[in-house]
Amino acid sequence: MVAGPSCRRSNRFSQTALIQVGCVQSDNELDKNPVPSKNQSSLLSSLSLATTIQQLLDRGHSGTLITLLEPSKEIDTIVGTKVLIDELGQRTGSFGDSQLDEAINRFGLEFLASRNNVRMVEATEFVPELPAWQAAKFLFERIEVESKIVICGAGHVGAALATLSSFAGYNVVLIDDRAEFVARERFTEERIELIVATDWSEAVLSAIGIGKGVAVAIVTRGHNEDEKCLRAAMNTEPDYVGMIGSKRRTRIVLDRLREAGFNEEKLERVHAPIGLDIGAVTPEEVALAILAEMIAVRRGGKGLPLSLQRRSG
Repeated sequence: MVAGPSCRRSNRFSQTALIQVGCVQSDNELDKNPVPSKNQSSLLSSLSLATTIQQLLDRGHSGTLITLLEPSKEIDTIVGTKVLIDELGQRTGSFGDSQLDEAINRFGLEFLASRNNVRMVEATEFVPELPAWQAAKFLFERIEVESKIVICGAGHVGAALATLSSFAGYNVVLIDDRAEFVARERFTEERIELIVATDWSEAVLSAIGIGKGVAVAIVTRGHNEDEKCLRAAMNTEPDYVGMIGSKRRTRIVLDRLREAGFNEEKLERVHAPIGLDIGAVTPEEVALAILAEMIAVRRGGKGLPLSLQRRSG
């Protein structure tokens, strides 16, 4: 049994992840035959895998989904067989060969560390010692919660950042304590969630959640609002936290949190002043500098001109 054409991708998965591992065309087909066929056994395995993937995402973890695209003629393995490797190296599923499974485990973790989203790999690349698998091809896909950008402050920079981030494909939560600044008529993009904060700390904590895949940009209108938002962010584990302002302004806020006993290591990871130095002047340019830094942190980029690679090479 295979995934039906009506199966939809869950918004809990990254855009490149395949959710069809748990989709079926008939809910009662298994009941018709009490002895599982080869395809039905594959379905049972797929349902178990889909459950495992959802549990992994609920915990805020990531993993690699490996799918057999082209089997080896010497091995009787079904095309579409899937194996999941989570970020801790735990494997769900099997390709029926212990040596291959071990190699898949190692390469799956390497793929996860590479920050790639998807890659097709021939078996010769990671198991040259297994001649029976040399003709096989596998698809490696990253499984992770969808990335989200939480923006504290809907002034000129915050509004521009929300629009730009949405355009770049990110889910956005835009928070402000002024209802008119987060009115829906100002933001028509579906990806932008608008929150009126009656309490900054509660609003920020709720938006960040478990923190995995979340970037936080603090671009409010004053010290007090900045501090409330940063305190909330420091009590969670987002992937990125940045705060707008001059060196003096950001230092004042950070020093207040140090005096309050916040963890120094976490404070050192705060990007303040926020953004890359691109000489930004307008709100839109500042927003671009902020988003560029967020992407660099997420993807492992250096934020340097690509032309330097040619000149230095």
